[in-house]
This record gives sequence, structure tokens and C-alpha cells, in this order.
Amino acid sequence: MSDPDFSGFQLWRRGQQFEDFALGQSFAHHWGRTLTAGDATLFASVALRYCPLYVNAEYAKAAGHRDLVVDPLLVLSTVIGLSVEDLSEAGGPFLGVNKVEFGAPVHPGDTITAASTVIDLRESESRPAAGIVSWRTVGTNQHGETVIEYERTNLVAKRQSKRERRMSKPA
Repeated sequence: MSDPDFSGFQLWRRGQQFEDFALGQSFAHHWGRTLTAGDATLFASVALRYCPLYVNAEYAKAAGHRDLVVDPLLVLSTVIGLSVEDLSEAGGPFLGVNKVEFGAPVHPGDTITAASTVIDLRESESRPAAGIVSWRTVGTNQHGETVIEYERTNLVAKRQSKRERRMSKPA
């Protein structure tokens, strides 16, 4: 059996480029994610996060919660994941997350949605073919309560002409 020939297929570029962003631009990230007890327990196990609130439902209930508490780091990862298609799917280095604030606790069965706003755009001094974009993202549960807020920054590629792309390829 021979390898498939994909030469006739056109590549479909996904994601935004630096020029696609504007200061103050907002994104309501589609879908959402319902977190389950399985998600919470698996994350706590894999990440070695054995706080009893995250792995022991009876302990969490005795502490005043209705169920397990989903590890806030899983909430952060989930909300970043919800934002990727709109903000950073085209690739580019993740430069960091700052000013993380956790709000209402998340429990299994909660559905998390997210929205982001561009808060900073600037040229990259070290990478002229890219810019630096920062977003403020807010994650909410199905009741509209804020469960997380943070700022995230990525290096984002700029649009290049075909000639510029040819010139930048190694010989």
C-alpha cells in the first residue's frame, strides 16, 4: 500500500494573525465545557494535586461544598483551552499568564464558558515578523458567576506577503 498523496489539497490556515486584533476587541468563545467528577479526579491524580477538596466528596461536603471542588488549575486550563480557537490557534509562543483571580468554586456538573478582550497590542522588538498580544479572559459558570479571570500574552505572527515568505525560507 502506498502513502496517500496530499499534494492536491490546499492548506487551511486557522487562527488569527497580529493584524486581525484590535485594542478593545472582544470574543465570546463558542461552546463551553461541562466539567465532570471524572475530569476533576483524573486531573488531581495526574497532576498529583491531592487536596482533599479535589478528591474526597465527603470531605468537600463537610467543608460546606455541594460536591468535590474542581481544582482551580483545571479551571484555568479549561478556560485557556476554550479561548485558543479565537485567540492563539495559529501558533506562536505562549508568553505567560498574569493576574489570575479565582472566583466562585467549580463543582462537577458546572458548565464553564469564556470571553476575552484584547488589552494590549505591541510590536515585538526581537521578532519583527510577530507582534505581542495580551487578552483579559473571564470564565463564568452556568449561573453567570465569575469562576476565573486572568491576563494571557502570546507572540502572534504577522501577515507576510508571498515574497516575504519566500525570502525568509532557508536555502
